[in-house]
Amino acid sequence: MYERKLPVELDCGLHLFMEVMNGKWKISLIWSIHSGIRRPGELQRKIPKASRRLLDNQLNQLVEHGILSKTTFNQLPLKVEYELTPLGQSLIPIIELTAQWGEDHRSLLEPLFTRERIEATR
Repeated sequence: MYERKLPVELDCGLHLFMEVMNGKWKISLIWSIHSGIRRPGELQRKIPKASRRLLDNQLNQLVEHGILSKTTFNQLPLKVEYELTPLGQSLIPIIELTAQWGEDHRSLLEPLFTRERIEATR
């Protein structure tokens, strides 16, 4: 099991938020589950750039943090579904606001990232 080298700073709400949301695909997972995608295979198809192992790891972290609940059905083949908890549902307005901020500032920010990609290929 991985052990952190530095202790988690929990001295303010922003640090708590960043600790829970730390992970490249967590917001996409939360949004996908909010949108009705509940099964791991469906999530993998929705986010094909992420490995199944990474998605499983981040799903487990979200379950541990109380953002998602996991239901395992007693059948063969094994069936697993994820659902947002009330705590997870409370993140949806934040994700919507964050997405809107990105759209509102796309014209300013997108050229910066395009320039970074061009410079990285040189």
